[in-house]
Amino acid sequence: MKAIGFKTSLPITAPESFIEFDLPTPVPTGHQLLVKIQAVSVNPVDFKIRQNAAKNVVLENPKVIGWDAVGVVEAVGEAVTLFAVGDAVYYAGDITQAGSNAEYQLIDERIVGKKPQNIGIEAAAAMPLTVLTAWETLFDRMRLSPEKDAGKTILIIGGAGGVGSIAIQLAKKLLGLRVIATASRPETKAWCEKMGADVVVNHKDLVNEVRQAGFQYVDFIYDVVDTNYYWDSMAELIKPQGHINSITGSATPVVLNKLKTKSVSFSWEFMFTRSTYQTDDMIEQHHILTRVAALLDEGVLTSTHTTTLQGLKASTFQQAHAQLESGTTIGKLVITFDA
Repeated sequence: MKAIGFKTSLPITAPESFIEFDLPTPVPTGHQLLVKIQAVSVNPVDFKIRQNAAKNVVLENPKVIGWDAVGVVEAVGEAVTLFAVGDAVYYAGDITQAGSNAEYQLIDERIVGKKPQNIGIEAAAAMPLTVLTAWETLFDRMRLSPEKDAGKTILIIGGAGGVGSIAIQLAKKLLGLRVIATASRPETKAWCEKMGADVVVNHKDLVNEVRQAGFQYVDFIYDVVDTNYYWDSMAELIKPQGHINSITGSATPVVLNKLKTKSVSFSWEFMFTRSTYQTDDMIEQHHILTRVAALLDEGVLTSTHTTTLQGLKASTFQQAHAQLESGTTIGKLVITFDA
């Protein structure tokens, strides 16, 4: 099978930042599905791993990355019960395994959902990683529910990106929260409003912008941009006994003491935790993707797909990564593979 990967971490402008090569088509065992991939989407985690996974070394075998895929089940392992050959599926993958930038991929059925029926492969490919991340944040980490939290406020820092776009929708449509999103350009502001944000503020002067919009404090904050950069602002804006969640990690230690007098809770979200550690509730990602597929089919949620590139080629992935590295992407970029 054909695959796209890299042997060393290079700038995306370098000719061999991605290379094309052939691999044996794998054979599924246990809970694995063999999926023939039709489309993938590209996320910031992709270029971050490409930039860091093979720094100052040359790998013997190229590394295949890619998380988010839509495809058709070609074969199943002996323990598979959730899917059959011919099923159309979508998923966000497992960061410890070979990625989706290839003709075929092995994937554990417990982190896979059946593709939504009423949307195309591009729209479906855009969703898994970001919707799982946002869903786990709001429902598993923050433990929000419409029964106790409807009408409360959430500040989403980075509203126009992939995770922010779906987080706005989930917060608004499923939880009934009042959503304040950040954006700094007219086009990103318009996108946040299209996704359902009640208020859009400029992140470049966050505290003053939120206060001028009429909010002294907010009940919840979801950071999808830069934990360290916004930490002081988040500590100032969070309501006493509120909750802050971040997906971005931190280059330096987070000063949790700044949250002490407000008794504020803080949590991380990492979408790959369940698959990396084979947690007892790993199958929850299958259940989430199943629920999301129904919500997409019903029109409650809208795909965040905005841009399509075509071809399982090194040049296509170079173009996609260059776009994401620019920091100006709105919504999700999808690559469709040739039939």
